[in-house]
Amino acid sequence: MSFAQYMDIALYDESIGFYATTGRAGRRGDFLTSPEVGPLFGALLARRLDEEWFALGSPEVFVVVECGAGPGTLARSIAFAAPECASALRYVMVERSAEQRALHAVHLDGWMGDLDAGGLNTFMRVAGPGPRFSSSPIAPYGVTGVVLANELLDNLAFDIVRHDGSGNFERLDVHHAEDGLEFEVVPAEVPIALVSVLSQAAAGEWMPLHEHAVQWLAAAIDRVECGVVIVIDYGATTAEIAARSEMGWLRTFADQERGGHPLDAPGAWDITTDVAVDQLATVMEPTVLTTQREFLKRLGIDQLVEEGRRIWIEHASAPDVAALRARSRIGEAEALLEPSGLGDFVVLEWRK
Repeated sequence: MSFAQYMDIALYDESIGFYATTGRAGRRGDFLTSPEVGPLFGALLARRLDEEWFALGSPEVFVVVECGAGPGTLARSIAFAAPECASALRYVMVERSAEQRALHAVHLDGWMGDLDAGGLNTFMRVAGPGPRFSSSPIAPYGVTGVVLANELLDNLAFDIVRHDGSGNFERLDVHHAEDGLEFEVVPAEVPIALVSVLSQAAAGEWMPLHEHAVQWLAAAIDRVECGVVIVIDYGATTAEIAARSEMGWLRTFADQERGGHPLDAPGAWDITTDVAVDQLATVMEPTVLTTQREFLKRLGIDQLVEEGRRIWIEHASAPDVAALRARSRIGEAEALLEPSGLGDFVVLEWRK
């Protein structure tokens, strides 16, 4: 089978898949994403949602579709931040894993259930006070608002390819050997739209082929009737990724540490890679391409940190929960802005 087929099974198969069984983001999980650092990230994303709500004319119903919602941490942080768009907010947490969708209702007011396509259609159109939240294994169409994916695309199944400089491509497939699974080099065809991008990498260097991520983006843009698609992930150009020695862009994680070889123990760990932003751009050129550091600074992270510092100083002699939360902003901001870490993640937007 192709590596993409293998990866999809290893991550999402209902019986053995990492995310369908034990895999989790969070401090008690297998890795930290920005929402799990603390509520500051969600508070800043809430500001971005407000920007979009106002840009659309403050519609009575404002839909946010978070794809790859995991255990629902980001949605809870956004709800806690009480954005100005809250009264209009219809927030859909799209998650393939039923195990993780089962966690979405916890500590979340305005919960409307795990919905099918018909239920989503109703959820998105019924007026009334919000915010309201729901889960679904599928994403809706006809969105007036935002489709958001934070650290999703790096987990969409990808293939591993290289070219010889003369237009010929090879792919790493997965096959059974006497002592387990092994890679096998086979001739490959790649999507015509991606040939020129892939060919910019040095000949002979292995690189990820993000066909599924490209398809996801095309569908996400199609789902938006009026609004924006926002993607946040670690990424680079295809050539930059391919230039990393010994396929250093192909990584596994479990229990907050790097895991083993991706073909060892399928389902035991996360499999991930940097997202090739130039492959995504073949769908449509992004209207915004920046770093998470600059994105969060524009949304006012520095002001929130200073406000938290002031609140802590005022209540340090007898701190309450609010004061402790305010103090935590300092450490959260350091993690979210860290060079060569979360701060260097890419933020891409596509306006529809």
